[in-house]
Amino acid sequence: MSDEPESPIITTKLLNKMYGSHLAIDGINLEIPRGAIGILGPNGAGKSTLFKCLLGLITTTSGEGTVLGHDIRTEGESIRSKIGYMPEYNALDPNLFAVDQVRYAGELLGMNSKTATQRAHEVLEYVGLKDQRYRKIETFSTGMLQATKLACALVHDPEILICDEPTNGLDQRARSFMLQTLKRTVVEGERSVLMSSHVMDDVQEVCDSIVMIHKGKIVLQGYFDDFAEQVDKEIEVVIWGGASKMEEELATEGLEARRLGRVIRIKVESESTVDKILNAAVRAEVQVRQMKEYEPDLEDIFLLVMEKLGSEIKGSSELMTPEHTGES
Repeated sequence: MSDEPESPIITTKLLNKMYGSHLAIDGINLEIPRGAIGILGPNGAGKSTLFKCLLGLITTTSGEGTVLGHDIRTEGESIRSKIGYMPEYNALDPNLFAVDQVRYAGELLGMNSKTATQRAHEVLEYVGLKDQRYRKIETFSTGMLQATKLACALVHDPEILICDEPTNGLDQRARSFMLQTLKRTVVEGERSVLMSSHVMDDVQEVCDSIVMIHKGKIVLQGYFDDFAEQVDKEIEVVIWGGASKMEEELATEGLEARRLGRVIRIKVESESTVDKILNAAVRAEVQVRQMKEYEPDLEDIFLLVMEKLGSEIKGSSELMTPEHTGES
């Protein structure tokens, strides 16, 4: 068995894409390994444009790139035969039965009708729509529509699956099933998944490495665990009583804190930080119900990077629109 590192499945070098005078992606250099990769960035960062360039759906302005060894500038058809793409937008035909929609997707990718029909039944069962195969798309819930889009992306058994906002509009049950299905696709199906999402928890649940894009540039690329070590250590306390007064007293102690309701996270400055927190609690006359070391998550990393870049980005909950949450 060779000890040589496995070649990346996707590479780009100085990749640029302009729309008129707008530079949508700017000098992107990528080396994406096999596995599950989260593509992160605020609205308009260039995530969807990057996906379309990798698929050969749009012409790049300059630079180069490969997907599974195929040139993105000249071999788009070969790339698309090996990639499943689940777009953010809905391109399903409301008048078709689910099985016909997925079969049609397979035929568009060059599969003969018999093979495409067989695969349509298989992937619809895989995404949890076995009993809805002969229902019309127009009768489907948002969760069923997203599952159908995933089935269309998987029908030709691709090596790479690209999902653009796969949990858009899903309730908690449908979201959980979608994420579990994507994880199965990586672990059991031995495929690679590139996943873009506004929901950091979703990306963290499925992916082990991330690429962060800001204003068309790559600002972070690597494994989540490596980045987590770079985030300032914090102590999380749950209090009962005057949270505002507690914040004031923490500031008096010279501690940097961020508050989320009754939960306050305090940056660890020294070994005396815990004593200072307790002193502040006594003066604020609040009860400390819980105190523990806080484990940073993907959202912490995202916000830290955006803060360093000077971007006016808030938490992912504030990036969410009714379209993403399924609320009307």
